[in-house]
Amino acid sequence: MLQQLSAEELPKVEKEVIDFINTCTTHEELKKSMLYSIEAGGKRIRPLIVLATVRAFQKELTVPVYQTAGALEMIHTYSLIHDDLPAMDNDDLRRGKPTNHKIFGDALAILAGDGLLTGAFQLISETTLDSAENVLLIQLLAKAAGISGMVAGQAGDMAAEKHHVPLEDLKAIHRGKTGALLTYAFVAGGILANQTEYVIELLEKLGGHVGLAFQIRDDLLDVVSTTEELGKQVGQDEKSDKSTYPALLGIEGAKQALADELGQAETTIQQLMEVTEFQPEIFEELLALFTLEK
Repeated sequence: MLQQLSAEELPKVEKEVIDFINTCTTHEELKKSMLYSIEAGGKRIRPLIVLATVRAFQKELTVPVYQTAGALEMIHTYSLIHDDLPAMDNDDLRRGKPTNHKIFGDALAILAGDGLLTGAFQLISETTLDSAENVLLIQLLAKAAGISGMVAGQAGDMAAEKHHVPLEDLKAIHRGKTGALLTYAFVAGGILANQTEYVIELLEKLGGHVGLAFQIRDDLLDVVSTTEELGKQVGQDEKSDKSTYPALLGIEGAKQALADELGQAETTIQQLMEVTEFQPEIFEELLALFTLEK
């Protein structure tokens, strides 16, 4: 079911983003830089979660759903472009290709990220959704992406370099840096599927556990995987002396932390099943994406 969504519906999300960039971007080099990173591939986890959540509640996947999912991917892609810059993580490889600034230079890469960030909000604002629903999705995306979400988490992550912070502080950093956009994906899907406030709260809780699981898995893969498998340089966390779950808990401790978060996500899915009708199989397939073994 998830594989079918990925194969048949994610291309529609990407088309909305590419059409938007081609229509709205007047500077050709800026357009090339933005499209370079958008078209670089990747698993599209965040838009996939939006689609899967809507479909789990047996609702139709409409153009506004694709546009909302696409806006979220634009935000994520902007964050990767900026993360890879010399002033941040200074990475040369992303999704198996040279990073944006390696092709277009630092200045244009920064502007491409800026364009994707601001364009995401324009894209959602131009959907045909009800105005109240539209404003809510924009407000929550701004919160997830900004100074109380991803941006704050990234600042905390940089500040924690060369300082092995306590576990609770590390979780707080990653709830913002990684978890905020993943949580938004679940919540946005619930809003687009016209779910109740309580169901939305459970989806937010589910997103929190999935977000931490994603980050723990990412930290582990930086240690145990290869550059060819990940499409980006491994060992970067140790090189930068970052605060990570393996560094704090050891590899086995990090694996247990991952299992714990996935277990709590399973519990939240059971709670959802008690209060609403949806297809839990889709969420079960989603959780399988966050296990370490593939």
